[in-house]
Amino acid sequence: MADGYKSLTISIVERLGMEIVRGAYNEDNPFPTEADLCTQYEVSRSVLREAVKMLTSKGLLSARPRQGTKVLDETKWNLLDPSVLRWLLERDFSLDLLSEFTEVRLSIEPAAAALAAERASTEDKTKIEDALKRMQAAEEGMDDPLLSDIAFHVAILDASGNRFFSQMQDFSETALRISIRLTNQRKGVRLASVRDHQKVFDAIQAGKPELARSAMHYLLQEAMDLITDARDQSKST
Repeated sequence: MADGYKSLTISIVERLGMEIVRGAYNEDNPFPTEADLCTQYEVSRSVLREAVKMLTSKGLLSARPRQGTKVLDETKWNLLDPSVLRWLLERDFSLDLLSEFTEVRLSIEPAAAALAAERASTEDKTKIEDALKRMQAAEEGMDDPLLSDIAFHVAILDASGNRFFSQMQDFSETALRISIRLTNQRKGVRLASVRDHQKVFDAIQAGKPELARSAMHYLLQEAMDLITDARDQSKST
């Protein structure tokens, strides 16, 4: 796919995807026909069809011959797709959704940290340490606190040696951009605790799986508690 064609297709996917997630199409306003969309976005049928194919793969659309294209129920959407998750978070910030995401993290990241303590190569450990150093630099205003925190968690998923965990990187990064801002705000600080992250790295470096697991669980449980408090507070107001 040529770069121009690809970028145009992705642009249509982005615009249509956001409209679908925001509820622009329903029984009273069905998903437009291919011809109408081509006119609306001033693109060729090949570009539009490729965009629809991509949205179908994300679980947002169903396109069948002689039945047309329709928007699927939200329960069918692929929440593990980073774009879908981002559209959902941008549509209407949901503490419930963020809570569910953190439950996923609690089930995966402590296990990933334990596996990293057993399997991480020297290169893997260097990447985790580099991310930790970036977090330390962020405390002095020398790096981005959000990106360095994300880099730390993503490096551990990769260091687990589990290909399924590793492929969760994009999904995790997307939601972490929202989650980290919220939890740091609730703690009344702008930066994550480098000391608590250091404990996770030290356990991985020392090859102590259960210590790495518990240290990561502590980090995430704190985030979960903050999200739960925020959710309960919002429901009581």
